[in-house]
Amino acid sequence: MRSAGTALLSLAAVAVLAGCSTGPQGDAVVVRSSNSTTWATSESMAAAAAAEARAQAARDAARAAAAARSTLPASAAEPRRAGVETGPGPVAPGTMASAAALPPRQAEVERIVYFDFDRTEIRDEYKGMIDRRARALLAAPQAGVVVEGHADERGGREYNLALGQKRAEAVVRALVLLGVPPDRLEAVSFGDTRPAVQGQGEQAWSQNRRAELKDR
Repeated sequence: MRSAGTALLSLAAVAVLAGCSTGPQGDAVVVRSSNSTTWATSESMAAAAAAEARAQAARDAARAAAAARSTLPASAAEPRRAGVETGPGPVAPGTMASAAALPPRQAEVERIVYFDFDRTEIRDEYKGMIDRRARALLAAPQAGVVVEGHADERGGREYNLALGQKRAEAVVRALVLLGVPPDRLEAVSFGDTRPAVQGQGEQAWSQNRRAELKDR
């Protein structure tokens, strides 16, 4: 009986020692399930813990970024679309807008002086525009202007050429008086050969009696 009990105790001890044995990697923990047994080293467990910590930190950072975006105004949160042009901002009071910054129709008006029938005097309504042109030229020392004079179809060819020349020269003189060097200005005449508007009647003629300022 004693030998049988001793044998049973020995078998039990062997079973206990087998359940606590080391794995194939040395220092290890045994993970058993109903279907298999897995050996996990202490190093692999530490790596798994570090990976889980990094993943948790990434999740926390993503939640913080989402919370920060939710507090921004809509205009700041939405990025500007590429290729969309927003256009120039408003001009501050008391400042002069350049012709390039003006709307197309206004820029067109800013370079044309219209005259009364058979007259060469510059009307008061165009003196402000000529002053702005003079200041722009003085701010750009390399720039120059050609002033082209025109007449409506009434009158002879030679007369209209002379009339267009006088109109162009009147604009040049006004620019010179405002400080623009004469060598940066040129006056030419096309008479009635280049009408801005085709047709007869005062509506067309009034658009053809003009001097145009063109960059050179």
